[in-house]
Amino acid sequence: MRLPFPSSFTLAAATAVVVLAVAPARAAAAPAPAPAPAPTGFTLADPRIKESSGLAASRSHPGVYWTHNDSDDGPYVYAVDSATGKTVARLTLTGIGTPRDVEAVSVGPDGKVYVGDVGDNRNGTWNHVWIYRFPEPKQLADATVEAEQFTVKYADGPRDAEALMVHPVTGRVYIASKSEDEGGLYEGPERLTTSGTNLFRRVADVPWVTDGAFSPDGSRLTLRGYFFARTYPWKDGRPEGQGERVDAPWQGQAESVTYSPDGSTLLFGAEGQGSRVVAVPVKPAAGGPAGSPGPAAPATPGTPPGAASGQEEGGGGLTKGAAVLLVGTVVVLAAKRLFRRRPRPS
Repeated sequence: MRLPFPSSFTLAAATAVVVLAVAPARAAAAPAPAPAPAPTGFTLADPRIKESSGLAASRSHPGVYWTHNDSDDGPYVYAVDSATGKTVARLTLTGIGTPRDVEAVSVGPDGKVYVGDVGDNRNGTWNHVWIYRFPEPKQLADATVEAEQFTVKYADGPRDAEALMVHPVTGRVYIASKSEDEGGLYEGPERLTTSGTNLFRRVADVPWVTDGAFSPDGSRLTLRGYFFARTYPWKDGRPEGQGERVDAPWQGQAESVTYSPDGSTLLFGAEGQGSRVVAVPVKPAAGGPAGSPGPAAPATPGTPPGAASGQEEGGGGLTKGAAVLLVGTVVVLAAKRLFRRRPRPS
């Protein structure tokens, strides 16, 4: 029996039916809202930052990272917007002496920024070094801030160091010395004091370290050098075992490392004007400790291999391949009806 509609309408109607059939499936298969994007790297755009030697994620300003130059810059700390690489604030520290060799920066659980003037350009001959501390400003703009100054000595004599880390739970300060054969991790007192000397005691051996950072939950410590980076489980106030190798980028004068605030990414920095901060995803810790990145969500049971890359889940609806096949079939049938042989006119 011939359809009561023109043949061209038949084809359009058939196509519309297929579209309507596929649409609910697509709607049912609509993906869940994407998670927040992982932090990405950025380039330091400020020409004043020529020797970035430390890096720390702000606790008060999402997406902002603190950095500073090595020696010979002055009492300055820079707040950099990771979305643009531009400096959004340069803070001038007052209430301190003249910095000698600033090498590290960290943000503590108290919401304060700790700056480590712990380098020793005389190869470990200065009998003391300093730590400066100031609260993160509520507003980011060029400003002068009052900082506390803490005098530091090591229990086993002078050391050259480039890494200072504040534990994000206990607030305790650690310094890693820089030595090819005798590098050590030093623990500061439970609370720093401005009224006397703060004695740091060696608690572990470490390799040649240029910077370090605790994970945001305090369960891991990552140390980096010029040619390596390793992450160690942190247990009872000590790094445990030999650690796990991190795929850190090759950066020449590799100077800094920090975690993103959510702990999902490590960011590695280097000296040099216009240097690049490189983001490296963090591998989940075995056993998934609280606060550490967890494993990727498993595939939906029953999903065939490759479905995620080649098909769209339909929640019981049509896959992309099935929809294409159905469209093709309907079009062919409609075309046959459109061009089928009719009785010749007499």
